[in-house]
Amino acid sequence: LQISEPNEFDIMLVIPVARLQLDECDDTGAYYYLKFKRNPKEKSLLNFLDEDGKLSAFKMLQALRHIIKQEVKNIKNVEVTVKRRKAGSPAITLQIKNPPAEISVDIILTLKADQSWPPSTQDGLKIEQWLGRKVRGEFRYTPLYLVAKQNKKEEVQRGNTWRLSFSHVEKAMLNNHGQSKKCCESDGPKCCRKGCLKLLKYLLEQLKIKHKKQLEKFCSYHVKTAFFHSCVMWPRDTDWHWGDLDHCFQKYLGYFLDCLQKSQLPHFFIPRYNLLSLEDKASSDFLSRQINNQLNNRFPIFQE
Repeated sequence: LQISEPNEFDIMLVIPVARLQLDECDDTGAYYYLKFKRNPKEKSLLNFLDEDGKLSAFKMLQALRHIIKQEVKNIKNVEVTVKRRKAGSPAITLQIKNPPAEISVDIILTLKADQSWPPSTQDGLKIEQWLGRKVRGEFRYTPLYLVAKQNKKEEVQRGNTWRLSFSHVEKAMLNNHGQSKKCCESDGPKCCRKGCLKLLKYLLEQLKIKHKKQLEKFCSYHVKTAFFHSCVMWPRDTDWHWGDLDHCFQKYLGYFLDCLQKSQLPHFFIPRYNLLSLEDKASSDFLSRQINNQLNNRFPIFQE
C-alpha cells in the first residue's frame, strides 16, 4: 500500500515465547504486562525480567539495539546507520544510504505466543457479513503477537508494557479482501477497496507534511482502521465496484469524518479501545477542517 516512494519498510523481528500470563495495564485492553507461566526453554529470556518478574520490553529492546549496532559495523558495501532511539517507539530504525534513494527500515521487536487471544478481543473483528464466520474463526486461531510498545498513559514509565499486534491478520484481510474469493484476481471482478485506502492514506500523508505539528497525533493506522470498519459496513463486492471509485471514496471519507467529529474510532480488534481520544479533539477538528476544505475544492492536493 506504499503510495509515494517505496522508501520505508517495516520488519517484524519475531521471537517465539512460551505461554504468557497477560495482565491488562489500563482500560484499553491493548496494553499488557507479561509474565512467563512457566520457565521458558530459552533460559536467556529470564535475563529480561524486571524485579517483579515482568518481561521488560525496554531491556529486550536495549539488547536488540546493541546487537544491531554491532552487526551494522560489519556491513561494508552499503552505508547503514542506526537512528537515535525515539522515546516509546517499538522500532529500531536503520537508515540505508544507497543510490538511487535513501531507505529507512523499522525493525520491530515482536513476541509470538501460541495461545488464545485475550478477552478484550472477543467482540472485535466483526467480519462475519464481509469475509464470513469461518474466516473469522481461522484468524482468531492464529498466534498472539505483542510488540514492545510503551504505554504513554502509565504514570511511571518503566518500559515493561507490551501492545497487542494484529498486523498479520490485517495483511491477510487486505490480500483477500473480497466477499467473493475471485475479487481482484486476474480473471475475477475488480473492486476499488484498495484504491480508496491508498487515496485516504495519501491525503493524510500530504496533509501531515503541510501541518506537521497539528497532525502529529495521526498516522496511517487511523485510516486503515476506518477502512476495515467501512468494509464491514459495506460488505458486498458490488458496494466497491471499480467504476465507482469516486463515490466509494466519498462514502469511506464520510465515515472517517464522522469518526473525527465524534472523536470515536474503535480499534478494529479491541472495540473498547478508542483510537481518537477526547483530549486530542483539537487535532481531530483540525484534520476534519482540512479534509472538508479538500473535499469542497475537489482535492487540489491530489493535483499538486
